[in-house]
Amino acid sequence: MRGGALTGAASFCARVTLMQHVIRSQQFDRKTIEKLFALATQLQTAPDDSLRGKVMATLFYEPSTRTRLSFESAMTRLGGGVISTENAREASSAMKGETLEDTIKIVNQYADVIVLRHFEAGSALHAAQVSQIPIINAGDGAGQHPTQALLDLYTIERELGKVDGIHIAGVGDLRFGRTIRSLSYLLGKFKDVRMTFVSPPELQMGDDIKAYLKRNNVAFSETENLASAMKSADVVYQTRIQKERFPDVEEYERLKDSFIITRSLVDSMKRKAILMHPLPRVNEIEREVDSSPHAMYFKQAGYGVLVRMALLKMLLGGKELLPIPRVPASHNLHGNV
Repeated sequence: MRGGALTGAASFCARVTLMQHVIRSQQFDRKTIEKLFALATQLQTAPDDSLRGKVMATLFYEPSTRTRLSFESAMTRLGGGVISTENAREASSAMKGETLEDTIKIVNQYADVIVLRHFEAGSALHAAQVSQIPIINAGDGAGQHPTQALLDLYTIERELGKVDGIHIAGVGDLRFGRTIRSLSYLLGKFKDVRMTFVSPPELQMGDDIKAYLKRNNVAFSETENLASAMKSADVVYQTRIQKERFPDVEEYERLKDSFIITRSLVDSMKRKAILMHPLPRVNEIEREVDSSPHAMYFKQAGYGVLVRMALLKMLLGGKELLPIPRVPASHNLHGNV
């Protein structure tokens, strides 16, 4: 057995255990982010097999291409092994009624770290409360996606050379989309950041994120004018209108084409501005945009491998082991941190 037994939320949160879990963006302070990014950049040119003999399990209850494959690529590049299930909702013992908690306890016997994607917000925290090995939240429903936020922030720093003082426009599904929510928590750690939220009224950013930004002195505004936002922003972060998150299919059909980025819109952006997207896209960025020097979404996906390599080294005791702040005692995934 690895580590000490966890006996529930109280003991889980009462002290820092031998391992850490990555559950939400708020865990990361600026110092840890900067160390993580420095390590990610180092790993781009320095071969490393420090995780040889370690095993990572990717346990995905929702479809994924980029997140699952980039984690598996990251672990392989570090010398480790991978075991995987890509459709655990339908092709695992969950079909027989096994609880997530029991599944986590079983996978603990096979792996040194679990990368979990689940359809329910809060599932990663529940998994961490019963796990004796690190849990990495790879997206929990409409909750959070902290490693996506980290790679997004890393992309901004690599391409613009800074995060302080930037103006970022988040576009599309801000109500159900977890990517801009998670990124907003990280941007609150930096200085003089401005955000513009571009969405239809039905998909506006939640009040919890707005309250967090206010507490952390991040100026923000809301608009439906995409063209104006794109002309002034340093970063335009487009998102997909997510059909799978809508309780009302008719509402999705009405809103799905709300904001489509064309080549002419991209050509109006500031000279050094970048266009990002977590992918997959449907039709919200036209294919003609791909050849624009502003288009960064494919390179953004590539940066994800470096960030996840660095994160795995930090968690599993590689050569550059760094502490990750523990999850606070509150169960509120969108709490004040």
